[in-house]
Amino acid sequence: MRAGLISAAALAVAAVAAAAPAVAAADGPRFTATPATAAPGDTVTLRAFGCTGPATASAPGLFGTVALGPSEGQGQGQGQGQEQEQVATVTVGRYAAPGVRHDVAFGCDGGQGTIPVAVEERGAAAPGAVRTGLGGGVTGPGSVKAVAVAALVGATGLVVVRRRRTAVR
Repeated sequence: MRAGLISAAALAVAAVAAAAPAVAAADGPRFTATPATAAPGDTVTLRAFGCTGPATASAPGLFGTVALGPSEGQGQGQGQGQEQEQVATVTVGRYAAPGVRHDVAFGCDGGQGTIPVAVEERGAAAPGAVRTGLGGGVTGPGSVKAVAVAALVGATGLVVVRRRRTAVR
């Protein structure tokens, strides 16, 4: 019984670990823009990690140029070894044309980079989604999520079967 529970727990832990995103060490600054798809009037959060000086972001077709600032909870008391994060929240302009992908150009003293942001029509389905008539689009799970869910369902089933067998005895 215990071996089965330990096996089920190990399987569940392995599935969750496989589903967790891998974190890679970066030599220079890193930049993100979330969400990657937005409609005119939506907000997009821009982040820069690893910049020792001020960071900026620019996308003339979306929002112009902005300066990123320290995120909440950071600032004066930040300790060594922590990666500084700079953040700005921008609104996609009403004039942004749907169906166009814009590159957001980031820059700071440590380097530069670009992140794509696509403009969609308000109420449009997510890329790869299927219109179902059920109030929105439905997308399928990624393969990692599917394996993780299958492993968790299998582990739960194994625990139920083991408990039933011991209850019958």
